[in-house]
Amino acid sequence: MKHFAVAFFFVTLAGLAGAQTGTPAAQDRTMDAERARISAERARIKADFLAEDAVCHQKFAVNSCLSDVGARRRRAMEDLRRQEISLNDEERRIRGAEQIRKTEGKSSVEKQQEAAQRRAKALEDSRSRLDREQKKRAGREAAPDSEQAHREVSAQKLKAMQEKAAARTAQQAVAAEEAKKFNERQRQARERRAQHEADRLRQGKPPAKTLPMPE
Repeated sequence: MKHFAVAFFFVTLAGLAGAQTGTPAAQDRTMDAERARISAERARIKADFLAEDAVCHQKFAVNSCLSDVGARRRRAMEDLRRQEISLNDEERRIRGAEQIRKTEGKSSVEKQQEAAQRRAKALEDSRSRLDREQKKRAGREAAPDSEQAHREVSAQKLKAMQEKAAARTAQQAVAAEEAKKFNERQRQARERRAQHEADRLRQGKPPAKTLPMPE
């Protein structure tokens, strides 16, 4: 719906730019209709986002939800403001063109040619301005997708690093446990040899062969 309204606005504005033969009254009616549409769209947007604010207060992540709604509200209002500015610019251009037409009847052929050039330049400037606005809007709409992709890549890298760190920790724990078991076996072997030697001495037996160390 939003894209349709924006497209309709630019079609209407282009129609105004090309309507050089239209009467001032007809042009005024078209301008008034556009302003009424923008006003109604602004009221609708405010009502819609107020309803979304109410929904946010029922969610767990209230602040995050409200922040998202607020950002979208600002973008929508900024878009309507740009439409108003473009409409005002076009109205001034039309008024200027009308004033030029009124003076053409008293002007020489040379002045009439100069006036035609000024009208052509004003129309070209208006079209260039509209083109720049469309390109800026397209860039702003594409920016959130780029930021989201960057966040996803960063999250994947962080997850991979965390998994590697967890694997290293697990390996270190296993190695520590194995070393502990080995040291315990060594201690038990030394105690058995000492006990065996003490028993031999008490019985007057010759020294026994040294037992192999456990692996």
